[in-house]
Amino acid sequence: MPTTTLGSAFAHNFLGNAPKWYKQAILAFLVLNPVFLWLLGPYVTGWILVAEFIFTLAMALKCYPLLPGGLLAVEALLIGMATPEALYAEMLLNFPVILLLMFMVAGIYFMKSLLLLVFTRILLGVRSKSSLSLLFCLTAALLSAFLDALTVTAVIISVAVGFYSVYHKVASAPHKTQTEKVVHPDDEALELHRDDLESFRAFLRSLLMHGAIGTALGGVCTLVGEPQNLLIAKTAGWDFAEFFMRMAPVSLPVLAAGSLTCVLLEKTGWFGYGAKIPRNVRRVLEEFAAEEQRKRGKAQQAQLIVQAFAALVLILGLAFHVAEVGLIGLLVIIVMTSFNGVTDEHQIGKAFQEALPFTALLVVFFAIVAVIHQQHLFSPIIAMVLALPLDEQPGMFFLANGLLSMISDNVFVATVYISEIKQALDSGQIDREHFELLAVAINTGTNLPSVATPNGQAAFLFLLTSAIAPLVRLSYGRMVVMALPYTVVLGGVGYIAVANWL
Repeated sequence: MPTTTLGSAFAHNFLGNAPKWYKQAILAFLVLNPVFLWLLGPYVTGWILVAEFIFTLAMALKCYPLLPGGLLAVEALLIGMATPEALYAEMLLNFPVILLLMFMVAGIYFMKSLLLLVFTRILLGVRSKSSLSLLFCLTAALLSAFLDALTVTAVIISVAVGFYSVYHKVASAPHKTQTEKVVHPDDEALELHRDDLESFRAFLRSLLMHGAIGTALGGVCTLVGEPQNLLIAKTAGWDFAEFFMRMAPVSLPVLAAGSLTCVLLEKTGWFGYGAKIPRNVRRVLEEFAAEEQRKRGKAQQAQLIVQAFAALVLILGLAFHVAEVGLIGLLVIIVMTSFNGVTDEHQIGKAFQEALPFTALLVVFFAIVAVIHQQHLFSPIIAMVLALPLDEQPGMFFLANGLLSMISDNVFVATVYISEIKQALDSGQIDREHFELLAVAINTGTNLPSVATPNGQAAFLFLLTSAIAPLVRLSYGRMVVMALPYTVVLGGVGYIAVANWL
């Protein structure tokens, strides 16, 4: 509907294409918050603000949370719920995480050709669907442990989009030719292609979900797997190797249970899994892959060698903790762009497009965390949990973080809880050993049950909002259903491990 007045133009432009009811809700929040502060006081208003912010995270598909969440954060600073100095202190404390998102994700962007080649070889080289799904899941887990879940998901999406486009293009071409030549309509062949396409969509859906779950299984293991991992590691003072060892009593049993779940789902066909790649589709994709390999010249081979070398440097740099994670990512950017001839500023700039919006959103997280700290919102909850017997506390932290991460964002939840238990450590409420147990519970709690919904993990939300989701009919509801068995297994085994094996 065209805008006829300046006022209607402002109303249309506010939050762009978000639904009208959503825009009205955000405006109501902004108008009512100062009233709540005056009537109810800062503590209650702080909780209202947190609920509003979680609402923007849960409605991420309506509007990217940076915009409405940023408006709420700015208002919180303006009405005195937190100070700019407190926000800056939170940013300084978590600067390594900001560096990770700025440089590591961008660095892996220049490694996509190698990663695409790896996933392509896996997809076409393994004929058993259960073996293929398991290999996809484990490869995504391994890569996420050393790279980051968001980038690995981006690579898996690129593979799926590429294969879907190739098959769709080849499959539709013959029918167009037949129609143009006025040959008798081959309805049976057309229907066969439609059936193949639906089967191929189901096949890609299951692989995408296995891959996304794999990023969660691997992402929990190391300090670079998810943004909050590095935040927790920095707060606890753990390096790469120590972080892995701390998480191993939980992450390794969960990895085994997740792998068994992957195979079971493919064998049974439950929850939308089990679809196999049609023979016609495989033939088309194999011909395409062979053609791509024939066209790969010496320059492309040299680029792949450089990317493999950079991957080795990255893994060794992380393992031996030679520098901050973000700086190692910057090293990867410099090496791969220099030796692969990427010299144009605009080419390099594309690498930062995926990570910087989320980096900005993370700063908004820190503003809300500053409100939580300055108004002591979580202090009663933390005190209540810390009043429980010591052996029950890790399990309760795991459950609390897991449930909140299902509806909110796991980075936000982890940021809040690790800050609170750090304060408890500094004030002498808990000792160092117990703090480390709770840190493991928080990390695993925010990483594992959060696979339940796309809200919980950035990688899942990225998959849902990507170009491949509508092509393979992957909706929000379907993602939740397909993630359900994994949620139960990962959450259940994770809880048992945290409660009994730490």
